[in-house]
Amino acid sequence: MQEFDVVVLGTGAAGLTAAITAHEQGARVGIFEKSERVGGTTAWSGGQIWIPNNPHQIAAGKTDSREEALTYLGALSHGLIPDDIAAAFVDSGAEMVRFLEERTPVRFYSVSEFPDYHPELPGGKPEGGRTLECPPYPFGDLGAWKDRVEVSPYFPDYHIAVGETTLGQPVPVPMPPEERQRRIDNDERGLGHSVIGRLLRGCLDRGIAPATGHRAVELVMEGGRVAGVVLETASGRTEVRAPNVILATGGFEWDADLVRAFLRGPMTHPVSVPTNTGDGLKMAMRAGAMLGNMREAWWAPVIEVPETLVSMKRQLISAGRTLPGTIIVNADGKRFLNEAANYNAAGAAFHEQDTATSSYRNLPAWVIFNQRFYDKYGFGGGLRTEYAAGERAPDWIAYGETLHALAERLGIPGDALAATVERFNTMVRAGYDADFRRGESAHDRWWGDPAFKGQKRGTLGPIKDGPYYAVELKCGALGTKGGPQTDADARVVDLDGNVIEGLYAAGNVMASPMGMTYGGAGGTLGPAMVFGYRAGRHAGRHNAVR
Repeated sequence: MQEFDVVVLGTGAAGLTAAITAHEQGARVGIFEKSERVGGTTAWSGGQIWIPNNPHQIAAGKTDSREEALTYLGALSHGLIPDDIAAAFVDSGAEMVRFLEERTPVRFYSVSEFPDYHPELPGGKPEGGRTLECPPYPFGDLGAWKDRVEVSPYFPDYHIAVGETTLGQPVPVPMPPEERQRRIDNDERGLGHSVIGRLLRGCLDRGIAPATGHRAVELVMEGGRVAGVVLETASGRTEVRAPNVILATGGFEWDADLVRAFLRGPMTHPVSVPTNTGDGLKMAMRAGAMLGNMREAWWAPVIEVPETLVSMKRQLISAGRTLPGTIIVNADGKRFLNEAANYNAAGAAFHEQDTATSSYRNLPAWVIFNQRFYDKYGFGGGLRTEYAAGERAPDWIAYGETLHALAERLGIPGDALAATVERFNTMVRAGYDADFRRGESAHDRWWGDPAFKGQKRGTLGPIKDGPYYAVELKCGALGTKGGPQTDADARVVDLDGNVIEGLYAAGNVMASPMGMTYGGAGGTLGPAMVFGYRAGRHAGRHNAVR
């Protein structure tokens, strides 16, 4: 039987950070992964982390402080972010960054102009600085592990970082072709692969090799405290002994029963790794954990696309809906949100209830645009690089020569849709969205058309002549945000608020330190790594197996 001081379950950013940190405290660490590949949802992500008052932000000449960060989180909280958890996140963020950069191959830089997601709130940063990412990492340095990292269906090109795209630059500059080819030749990968590759190398350097194909199913409890974990493998069940277990197994968005039991509204189209089925949540519940934030997810509008575009036949729709010349309408043919809002806020708009009909007022919903928009930007496959006049959109995108014809195909009132478009165009001409203030926030002006970054016209543009198109939006999520409640050191607490000795949680398996909101780009991975760090540090210092 294997014995460790600390067992980590899951190999996303939270789990790998926890494993490295626990080892640095002198603990013997074992890390186990349900999938045959490592990286989890992090490997599928853009790889950014949101860390207020971080050293790279300050070095880039930005201003921030503990007080501003806590003020911002307080403004976002709606009472769902405990003060001690917010303080632990803010106080340990910069420390975690320095720790990893000093002791592992992890390196960060500030995507220095990227604004927070609610930058006009007190303590928010319209000028950016809190979002960090890793430069591309040569996967050849991982040896035999280079082909054992989860590959996202959403990022066919890993040889770039978000800060190098049109989204991440104040003045977009294309990557020189020779640099792109050099990265391909050297297998240098950015985005979530850079984060995972660097953290994985840090684990391997310490002799911590993840055991894949090991699904944790049950905690071993003795005398009210953790004593180990039971794992399912291809060859049967096995028990691993350890006085400390860190849950970093991801959310429960792929378990239909848990979604139905806990989430506040419909969530039909998750865009995370399908292995996120609530394993850690179930183990924590059986151990008597108090739960928190269970109704929330990292919400996101999602569209269904052909398998030829994305193997999962679904895709997060972020930039496409923020471009000038789009609106989003419900079945009444009316707008119901700021189309350029961050995806978490936009996704939450699907949960508004119509008490007269006992239905969700904004489901179904469609993003509407015209031929001129499609000629310039395309839809669903990334921004066009060249104008394509008159090219008809593919059949999976609904089509109508007129707004009334499009409305008839969608089953919505044509007069209402036409009136909505007319009102929107009138507001665009006036330069102000009186209904939803689209383009007023620094966030809105950062997204949209990169040629007009920082300007309202980057997102606020008319929908004039036809033909017209529509794509239905679904309520999706990057992951769930609920799970066992923890203290500031990520120790899981029971129904009475007492610590369950030896049990920790970090990442999407824990009750999120972000409550119902999203602080900024990287607002998922930033807290995951901070509380992975705090869990690993505490567990590594408090072990009993020697």
